[in-house]
Parts: sequence; structure tokens; C-alpha cells
Amino acid sequence: MSGMSLSELPLESWMSHLPCALWDTPLYHLAIPGSHNAITYCLDTNDRSPVDPTQPDMLQKLDRYMKPLIRPFVYKWAVTQEYSIKQQLDCGVRYCDLRIAHRPNDSSTDLYFYHGVYTTLTVETVLMEIGEWLDAHPREVVILSFSHFLGLSQELHMLLLTTIRNVFTSKLCPKTEVLTLRNLWAIGYQVIVSYEHNIVSCHSDLWPHIPYWWANKCKAEALIEEFEHRKQHGRPGGFFVTGINLTEDLKYICTHPTESLKDLVMSTYPMLLSWVKEQTPGSKVESLNIIAGDFITESQFVQTIITLNEKLLK
Repeated sequence: MSGMSLSELPLESWMSHLPCALWDTPLYHLAIPGSHNAITYCLDTNDRSPVDPTQPDMLQKLDRYMKPLIRPFVYKWAVTQEYSIKQQLDCGVRYCDLRIAHRPNDSSTDLYFYHGVYTTLTVETVLMEIGEWLDAHPREVVILSFSHFLGLSQELHMLLLTTIRNVFTSKLCPKTEVLTLRNLWAIGYQVIVSYEHNIVSCHSDLWPHIPYWWANKCKAEALIEEFEHRKQHGRPGGFFVTGINLTEDLKYICTHPTESLKDLVMSTYPMLLSWVKEQTPGSKVESLNIIAGDFITESQFVQTIITLNEKLLK
């Protein structure tokens, strides 16, 4: 293993190929690639699918009265990932940002993901795909962050929890566990579920919400400046995410009518990833942990993050 660069690890199984010097490092001290709004590759392009209620009133009104004009804009800016969840995992993603909703006026208990509009795939379908992928990759560990719940009753939360347990069964890691690869491999735990809801305190298999550093900026320089400021105040103790995802506002969208989110991301990745290369994982005050982005297959995003773990071997 010595002399091998971590940039050469096979992406679909990079965790199981890490050098043994890192097997006892807690996962929250490793650099881990993450997918922001992971399930936006299957947004419902049918105009009958409503815009999600978190969108600005202005957009909801425009969508109601000028749907054919507005919808193409919504999709161009709402899609943050183009690859399916299994493809993202194959590409090395190990943290998934999952935003869960119950569709308004839906009499079924089906849950979906959402970002601007709802997905066509249900939560259960996607979780089963993740479960199948984990069966085929027994030494890889994924962190699933369930958050931004929309329209879920207490009953729907309990149904979701039952689905999570039924799909992942003995792979679910309880929050008392030591989070090193060596320990998780020994017991067969592969899934860490964080859940942004007060029910986590009652359930031993739900980890608390993972803080997400998000800068709400549409310029790379401003994003980097914000993160440098946050680093001075020190990293949280456990898992945390640095989201290098840019945020466009209505003004930006209207002044760039021919662009899409992907255009914005691609134009800024060189600068953002050169900043990422300077970062260090670990336990220090200024260390980073999970780094999440949009269009994760682009610009060596994943390889850049995995390679940061070489700094822990020095």
C-alpha cells in the first residue's frame, strides 16, 4: 500500500481500500465526499406535479398562472445531481443529503424527495436501491441524512422509521457505536442515519442531525470567505458537512436566463476545488469532514476529497 496515492483508489470501494493506518480513525475525522440534494435526478417533469410549498410565493404564483413558461426554469435550477443514487455511490459518494416530503393532497402514505418540485421515485424505492448497493459492497459505509421534512405527520415519521429499519435491518449503526471502519466492519454496520427531528432522542438507531455549513452565496469567493470565517470558530465534535454548493436567488436566475445550475457549478468548481485541496481532515480546530457538492461526478470532485485523507498518514 505504501507509495500508492489515495487518488488511485477504486471509487466504488474506496473505504475498503484505505490503508490500515486509517482503520481506527473515527469517520468524523476522515474527509468524506457527499451529495447535496442527492435525489434530484428524478424530479417530476409532469406539469401536474406541484412546486414544493417552501418556494417563494412569487414563484408559486407564477407557476400557477404561467406554468409552461416557468417550469423549464424550475428544472434547470432544481436539478443538483444527474446520476442515480447507485451511480453516485459507485462514484464514491458516502454522504447523502435526503430531503423528505409527503405530497399535498396525496391520500397514500408514500413519501418522496423534493427540491423545487417532488421526485417521481418514492423514498422506499431509493432506500431499497441503497440497500442493494450495500449488499454488493459489504465494507463501504454510508451516512444518510434525513432532513427538511415537509408535510410529515407523527404517523408518517413512524412509517418512515419502520421503512428505514426494514430496508437496512442489521446494517443500521446504533448511536452508541465507535465509528471506526475497523469496528463497523467487525459488526457489519454500514448505515448511519441522521434524522432532523426531535424523535431522535427516543430511538437508539437514529443519530442527531448532522450540522451542514451552508453559505447561501452564488459566488465562489464569497463561499470560501464564509467557510474560512467558520473554520476560525472551530469544527463541531462529530460529523459535519461543508457544503460547497452555490445558491442562486431569483435575481440571479432572471439575469442569467440561458443558464442552468450546472453552468454555474461548472464555472466555479476549479476555484472551489483548489480551495478544497488546501483543506485537512482530522480533529484540529480548522479540520473539515464531509464535503458535499452538486454534480458530484464532475471535475474530480470525489477524488479530490478522498485524497485529502493522505494528510492523515503524514
